Amino acid sequence: MRDVSQSLSGWMRGTGPEGDIVLGSRIRLARNLKGIPFPGAATREQLKHVLQIAESIPPAMNSFAPVRLLRMAEVEALERQLLVEEHLISPEHTKNTHAKGVILAKQDEVSVMINEEDHFRIQVFHPGLQLDGAWRLADTVDDAIEAQLDYAFDQERGYLTACPTNVGTGMRASVMLHLPALKLVNQVTHILGAVTKFGLAVRGLYGEGSDTQASIYQLSNQATLGMSEEGIIERLNRLTNQILEGERQAREYLLSPQNRLATEDRLYRSYGILTNARSISGQEAMALLSDVKLGVELGIITNVDANLLKQLIVLTRPAHLQKVMGQELPPEERDRLRASLIRDTLK
Repeated sequence: MRDVSQSLSGWMRGTGPEGDIVLGSRIRLARNLKGIPFPGAATREQLKHVLQIAESIPPAMNSFAPVRLLRMAEVEALERQLLVEEHLISPEHTKNTHAKGVILAKQDEVSVMINEEDHFRIQVFHPGLQLDGAWRLADTVDDAIEAQLDYAFDQERGYLTACPTNVGTGMRASVMLHLPALKLVNQVTHILGAVTKFGLAVRGLYGEGSDTQASIYQLSNQATLGMSEEGIIERLNRLTNQILEGERQAREYLLSPQNRLATEDRLYRSYGILTNARSISGQEAMALLSDVKLGVELGIITNVDANLLKQLIVLTRPAHLQKVMGQELPPEERDRLRASLIRDTLK
């Protein structure tokens, strides 16, 4: 099989606990500077000043080397979309790039968006279910930055943020879940709907406003006020483990004597298309890669690495394909290149 992983961020290449279902864990901390309006209310000069202040951050993060600061106005559109596809910046951060930036550190396990919804959004990514580890690293990064800057903080309410639901700890903890079996047995909507009653939000692959693709869902806390960071993580861990149990039960059901033939037929068909197709759309590729990943984890398909399939879900996105060719491509050419990349990788 072809090694296609080297162009990806470190956290996307790795595996972690419960990695067959939990693709990754993220901790995001919203922080703002004292005395400067939030980005949505700030003037262009104030936003520019925040970006200038952010230049003091990389030297304070030397222990997380390599560290680099990118000014979004200087980053080409294709490179910005690459950052979105790897979850290092939000889709919103690619728009109106004036005075926006991002700091990337520790093999891109750490990203700090500058002048998104808040002045700073610190993000830490770990593969698998590793919320506690991601929080420890995020806390360390936050301390290093706070030593250089004066955050907007209220003794009663906590960290002040642009969105009221982030006031308090400023933390958004999330996990990215691959739930193909629950979707196949028509239980995913029921189970994910139930967890929203416990203060969690369910979103698509690229967060708020994005569609669900390849049976991948993001699960995160909705509010932080009145809760500790440890309390937020404990609740998300507990509910995530309940969803994991449901997905594992659904997988057992798919392997039961009355369902195994239909399950094998679907998954082998998906594998057959991926290893033979000459043109394939992004949406179809993601759905089929999801099927094959499930097939590997059920022990039905034995000649493919499940982690490689996780990487292909990102590597076959439009910006990554165009990076391979070093130029922008029309949709039909991307479909041809996507099919070729998948065939070559799965050989």
